Amino acid sequence: MKNLKFLGLPLLLSMFMMLTPAAWAQEKGIKKINEATVVLKDFSKMKETIPHQLLEEYEGIVIIPKLINAGFGIGGKRGQGLAMVKLPDGKWSDPVFITLTGGSIGFQIGVQSVDMVLVFHHKGVLTEVKDGDFTIGGDISAAAGPVGRSSTASTDYKLEAEVYSYSRSKGLFAGISINGSNLAINKSANADFYGADADSGEIFNRATSTNAAIAKLKATLESFK
Repeated sequence: MKNLKFLGLPLLLSMFMMLTPAAWAQEKGIKKINEATVVLKDFSKMKETIPHQLLEEYEGIVIIPKLINAGFGIGGKRGQGLAMVKLPDGKWSDPVFITLTGGSIGFQIGVQSVDMVLVFHHKGVLTEVKDGDFTIGGDISAAAGPVGRSSTASTDYKLEAEVYSYSRSKGLFAGISINGSNLAINKSANADFYGADADSGEIFNRATSTNAAIAKLKATLESFK
């Protein structure tokens, strides 16, 4: 019996070591989802925030916590976040993990961390990316979004831009251009969180996750006012 117990200990340790990477990947995904929820909550507390009307009429959203905007003459941006789209019943889909990278040329120096939210007019811009990427700019350009707390705050805007951009640094809105930036599906993050066969197109088409962090993110987005 003692020998069996002795042999069982290494087996349990090896099983724990095998499970740790998967558990760590799940925790990493949950952390990013929780960070996105905090970004939305922080935005909702600001006087000049994303108009509720915009979120009602537009069909897609990208949330990037702690986007790094750095430069010394030639600048660069990089951040990892989440993308969600509206389903036919008006509910938000499960989140797809994405990465945004970009560069710019001009006089700039230093490093800045910003929280960024992109609101997309048509969800097809995101869902058709599938496991590839696209560049923001050209036919799909991002404009600085209208701000205001009430649903009528954006009545002076035609709300015709394909993408509206909002970025916040240290509690204030920060004007950062992302035109020319690349938005890509983070296939490895999706596989780590949802499983090896995870497909972004399928994730965008469902709202079946029972994960508590995802439920909280959706509730925060749906109650955004």
